[in-house]
Amino acid sequence: MSEASATPSPARERLIVPAAIQAEIVAHARDHFPRECCGIVAGKDGAITEAVRLTNLEAGVSRYLMDEEEFFRTYWAIENRGESLLAVYHSHPVTVAYPSQTDVAFAFWPEAIYLICSLEHPEAPVLRGFRIVDGTITEVEVEIA
Repeated sequence: MSEASATPSPARERLIVPAAIQAEIVAHARDHFPRECCGIVAGKDGAITEAVRLTNLEAGVSRYLMDEEEFFRTYWAIENRGESLLAVYHSHPVTVAYPSQTDVAFAFWPEAIYLICSLEHPEAPVLRGFRIVDGTITEVEVEIA
């Protein structure tokens, strides 16, 4: 096959996360260890402006459940100031930063990127992003700036 007829591979989606936002998500994960933390990331025109900590109502250590009232109150405040929900984040205190079956089952925002902060190696936290649409997981490149 010639170069002219080769089909280019699609560009991988990328989310640029300011270092201060990454630090806030990692701090939130550490603050809630051994439980999972959860929150949302807001932004304008695709640029992240803030991470908002939300309450995890799940009592266990391997799941999160956002307080629905708190989530929608925060979501509408973000929308009312002309920004958007860009990402939903949570932590995996002792496992890798990859969506679990539960994460996939409860991924209700197809337009959002799902950020997972792993503390599997506490000295070297990992932040990865994913689109989860109709049960399909696609990794999003996370660039820390």
